[in-house]
Amino acid sequence: MIRINLLPHREEKRKQKKAAFYALMVLGALAGAAIVLVVGGYNARAIAIQDQRNKVIKDAIVELDKKIAEIATLKTEIEALKARQQAVEDLQGDRNQPVYLLDELVKQTPPGVYLKGFKQEGQRVSIQGYAQSQERVSELLRNVAGVSPWLEKPDLIEVKSTGLGQGKTAKKVVEFNLIVSIKRPRDKDKPADGKPAKMAAGAPAVRP
Repeated sequence: MIRINLLPHREEKRKQKKAAFYALMVLGALAGAAIVLVVGGYNARAIAIQDQRNKVIKDAIVELDKKIAEIATLKTEIEALKARQQAVEDLQGDRNQPVYLLDELVKQTPPGVYLKGFKQEGQRVSIQGYAQSQERVSELLRNVAGVSPWLEKPDLIEVKSTGLGQGKTAKKVVEFNLIVSIKRPRDKDKPADGKPAKMAAGAPAVRP
C-alpha cells in the first residue's frame, strides 16, 4: 500500500531552520560578547599597569627635578664661596703689591732711566720718568713686557724731548709716561713655561 504524508512537513523544516539560525545568532552574540569582555578586561588591566608605571616614572621625575634644583643651588653656593675665597686671597695678595712693584721697578729699570713718580689704581700702574734717550725707554718697555714676572702689558702713553735743569747744567732728556699692569700672585704663578718665578720681598730705592 502506498502511504502519502499529508502533514505540512515543509513548514516544520522551515521552523526548525529558523530556530537553528536564531540559536546560532544567539550563540554568536554570546561568544562575541564574551570575547569583547575578555579583550576589554585585558586592555583595562594593561592600561592600569601602564598607568601605574607612568605614575612611578612621574614620581621619579619629580624627585630628580628636586635633586637637580638642589644641585643647581649647591653649585651656585659653591661658586659664591669660591668667589669670596678668591676675593679674600686677592686682598691678602694685594697687600704686598707695593713691595713687589718697587722691587720690580728697581730690577727692570735700565741705566739711564730716572723714575720721578708712579701711581697705582687697581692693577694698573702709571709711571712717569726721564730717560737719556728713546732707546732707554724702549729697553724699559721690553724688560717689563718680557722679563718681569710681576709686571706686564706696558702701554706707552707719551714720550717727548724736554730739558732737565737750568742754565749751563740743563740736559736734554726724554720725558715719558707709561702704564703697566701688575700681576696678582695667582696670575703670576701661571707663566707660559709653567714654572713660577721667584722674587725677593725687599723694597729698595728706584734706580736713577
